Formats: sequence, C-alpha cells, structure tokens
Amino acid sequence: MNFAANTWASAAPEASHEALLTRLESRDAVIGIVGLGYVGLPLSLCACEAGFRVIGYDLDADRVRRLNDADSPFTHIRPARVAAALQHARFTATADPGALAAADAVLICVPTPLGPHREPDLSYVEQTGRMLAGILRRGQLVILESTTYPGTTRDVLKPILESSGLRSSTDFFLAYSPEREDPGNAEFNTALIPKVVAGDGEGALCVASALYRQLVPATVPVSSLETAEAVKLTENIFRAVNIALVNELKLVFAEIGVDMFEVVEAAKTKPFGYMPFYPGPGLGGHCIPIDPFYLTWKARELGICTRFIELAGEVNTGMPRYVVERVREELDRRFGKGLCGARTLVVGIAYKKNVDDMRESPALTIMDMLDRAGGKVDYYDPHFPVIPPTRQHLALAGKASVPFEPAFLSRYDAVVIVTDHDCIDYEMLLRFSRLIVDTRNRMVRVGGGEALRVVARA
Repeated sequence: MNFAANTWASAAPEASHEALLTRLESRDAVIGIVGLGYVGLPLSLCACEAGFRVIGYDLDADRVRRLNDADSPFTHIRPARVAAALQHARFTATADPGALAAADAVLICVPTPLGPHREPDLSYVEQTGRMLAGILRRGQLVILESTTYPGTTRDVLKPILESSGLRSSTDFFLAYSPEREDPGNAEFNTALIPKVVAGDGEGALCVASALYRQLVPATVPVSSLETAEAVKLTENIFRAVNIALVNELKLVFAEIGVDMFEVVEAAKTKPFGYMPFYPGPGLGGHCIPIDPFYLTWKARELGICTRFIELAGEVNTGMPRYVVERVREELDRRFGKGLCGARTLVVGIAYKKNVDDMRESPALTIMDMLDRAGGKVDYYDPHFPVIPPTRQHLALAGKASVPFEPAFLSRYDAVVIVTDHDCIDYEMLLRFSRLIVDTRNRMVRVGGGEALRVVARA
C-alpha cells in the first residue's frame, strides 16, 4: 500500500470524462445508489430533488416494495418526499442489480460494521464491488461513501472492480466521498452539508466533484482517496474522544456533587476555545462507536499504538455499567432494595432521540445488564413497538414496548431515561414514577420540588 500515492497522475492515459461531465452538469445523468438505508435513501431523495433520475438498489425486497408504494421506512423521512420523487418519475427502487447498468454514476452506501473482535467487516463493500464488476461499463463513475479505513477504496474496492477487465482511470472512474448524514438533524440535511471528495486520478475527481456540486452547497476536493477516508474517521474520532472526556469528567464531578450538565452549559458561554459535548449513557449509532476502531485496527497493522483512541473507547463503553450502578445505588438509598427482583422501565431504546434507529444503542446493553442482575426489565419507545433482532442482544429480540400509561408507570421501582424523544410525556412520567434515573438531563425542563424528590441523575 502506498499512502503517498499521487492521485493526480496515472500510468495509463485517463479515460475521457467530458461526456459524463456534460451529463452531470446538465443533470441528464442517471444516478444509481446501492443501499437505501439511513444514508442511501436521503441521498437518493436529495438527487431526485436536484433533478436527477435515481435508481435505488437494496437487498431488502420489503423496503423496495414500501418505497415504490410511496412509503418511508424511517420516521425522520416523510412519505411525502418519497411520493414526490415517484410522482415526477425521478425515483425507482429495485432489488435487481442489473438495473444499475443503466446508471452513469453508482454511489455505494452500504454498512461497514465491526466483526466479533472489533476488526473491520468490509463484506458488504466487497459484495457490492463484485456485483458491480459484473455490470460495469466504460465511462461509469463509481463512488464509495461508506466509512472505512484509509486504503480501502484503492486496495480493496478497486481490484474487485478491475476484475471486470476494465481499468480505473482508463475505462471507468473511481472516487471516494464520505457520508456525513445525521439522521433526525433538523438543521442540517443531506443537501446542506459540504462533501469531501477524492478521485483515483484527475478525471475521477473532476466528475465526482461535478456530481456533488449539483447536490450540496460546496465540495471539498482532497489530494488522495486515503485522505478522504481519513477525514471521516477524524470527524467521528474527534466526537468519540470528546464525549469520552465529558463522560469521565462526569464520573469525577458526580463524586463531589457537581452537575456536569450545568458545567457544560456555563462553559459554552465562552465565545472561543471551547466546544460543548454532553455526557450520556454510552455511544450509539453506526458511526461513533465503530469508526474509531477502523483506525485502531489499521494502526495495529502498521505497528502503531493508538492509546488515546482506545482509552476513549473504554470510557464510552463503560457508561452503561455506570448507569446500572446508579440505578442500584438509588434503589438501595431510597427503598432499601437491590437490582434483583426490582422492576425497571427503560424509556427510549433508539441510539438518539427522535429517530427509529437503534444500531449500537446503549439502551440494549443497559437492559441486558439489568436482566442479568435479576431484575425485571421492560421498555417504552414509540419508535420501536418490538425490538428487532440484533447481533449482540439476541435475547431481547421480539420484546414488545409496554403502554405509556399511569397504571404501568406506577408499578415500576425505577424508570431509566436513556433516549429522550421529544414525543414522550415527561410530566406524566414525573407524576406517576417512584424513581427516575435521568441520563439525558431531560427532567430538568419539568422541574419543581417534586422533580427533586423523584429524579436522580446518571
């Protein structure tokens, strides 16, 4: 691997990119998107709304059917957006990979999870590469958006695509542009976030940048595929490390009676030199709990120890245990009982508020821990009537959300707020709960003397 590879030069003459560039700039090009999940679907709709025709491919036949019926699989994406794309004949969802042969540009938005030993699992990227190699044609643009370690596009995806007999830069164009999607963020959606772009050769960079210029307010070209891959890891590691810092500070300050949330609110009034991060019950989602370990794995391959990143991972993965310990302490202090036999309600199992995404959610870890301690655990989340199967928490699959009613709330020894969805009635929660362990500082908005008697921080 050559991290210093010069993407601006090629041993062979580059494929002519003028024809594709013209189609992209006139928005006559057809865009193919592999993976219609939390990244691929918003990107598909963004491209449709910009005037492109989009072919969306997904293995999930039920998701394909729902989208073609103008239904949205995600609560933060309105069905009306899907319907509008269909109405103007801009969007088609399909489970047939052959349909992607008609696309001028194919964007890969597939998962890059961790394996059982926290090693990168690139199986979805590799499978997609093999699928595209079977239909790849001259003049096509292929862009990987999935988060991964530096070297993946060049050393993993490129050889698979070239097994077709076509050559990158000579016959087709290969680029990398990391996704920056933030599900449920009302302030920044796909169309408002600049895109970092790199290409395998000048022609690839040119056409990839031209595509994204039609979709987002600005593109940020960088010198190599590896640099673009490193940008995304850096963004998420930055967040992971700073969240770990405030989580660790919280543990210390709690022992001396200082409220970490109050500290952050006061500190962020400084107009320079400080950026607010908030403590919580642990990391969730498909990015921040996973991406740092892509770099630590790559660093070990190079013989480099990433102690700082790994320490942040240890702090963040330890937060669910801290929450469970706080529940135990409060049950003992207030009622003279432990976790064994205690009835606990976990409120919110999504990894962040107002979304129906529970990937890597700390709520599931907390539920498992409470269950193993001998407790009786239920949950309430309006976005998840039933817990779907997950790789790490199979025992919870099929468990149903309980009703959010006074009669149910009053029978629990403790309620733990893990995800603070806005649609939850927190005043009712306060009125009918015996004990609330609040990991998100949500109950401070309800306030009053009654809250002081019922609510404990975690």
